[in-house]
Amino acid sequence: MENRDEMRGKRIDCLDKGFVRLVDFMGDDDAIVQAARVSYGKGTKSVRADRELIRYLMRHRHTSPFEMVEFKFHVKLPIFVARQWIRHRTANVNEYSGRYSEMKDEFYMPDLEQIRTQNQVNRQGRSDTRLPVEEAEKIKDTLDKTQKKLYEEYQIFLGQDIARELARINLPLSTYTEWYWKIDLHNLLHFIKLRLDEHAQYEIRVYANKMGELIKPIVPVTYEAFEDYLLESLNFSKKELSILKRMMKAELPEDSLLEEFGIKGLEASEFNDKLNLLLSSQ
Repeated sequence: MENRDEMRGKRIDCLDKGFVRLVDFMGDDDAIVQAARVSYGKGTKSVRADRELIRYLMRHRHTSPFEMVEFKFHVKLPIFVARQWIRHRTANVNEYSGRYSEMKDEFYMPDLEQIRTQNQVNRQGRSDTRLPVEEAEKIKDTLDKTQKKLYEEYQIFLGQDIARELARINLPLSTYTEWYWKIDLHNLLHFIKLRLDEHAQYEIRVYANKMGELIKPIVPVTYEAFEDYLLESLNFSKKELSILKRMMKAELPEDSLLEEFGIKGLEASEFNDKLNLLLSSQ
């Protein structure tokens, strides 16, 4: 794993012309432990105790200590991705302005395999059905011609001294923009969880995945807990739990089975309490 200090300034390319770059960060796993204990420095606890504390905080959704860590990113992304991204209103954002600066001749072009039909179940997204290569290539060709035509018109407007804020208005959503995006760790993990979901649009999933790669070496214990308790966990409704109860045998797992999965100590006790509650509920 890379050294945390080596991550500052690191850039990872995304899509065909985009990227995400970690400009700066404040804090790490130690800062979370420090905030939780309301102490100074690294404290007197062992590394193992610090890890257990972070996992306890994540497991029980005690979120404020994670807000003590912050990250600032420089992101280059298509405008349609930015419009989804900006719905996460818990960050500070400063975007490239098409009013003050000339928009660049850069547009997102999806790979052939990403040109797919509409999902008939999830009406928001694409299906797993790819178009025949010949048909997908025709669509890419149409996209390319339209992008070039609209950018040529944009350049004509600029040449006629039309205000940049008006000249830009016909540029497509595939146009690349850039911004600086600063956010605390708690809300960043929430962003990553939502945008890594299989139902999220492919293009924004690419960015969420790369942001996870950038922060993991800085907060490795926290990210491991995030993967265990949030990213790769499931929530069940009251009715779903009732169904599970009927399916389960009324017996608790042996300690050896829990230890096999790294569940021990307080976490094992909490897990058994949840199983007892599930099996005893009506």
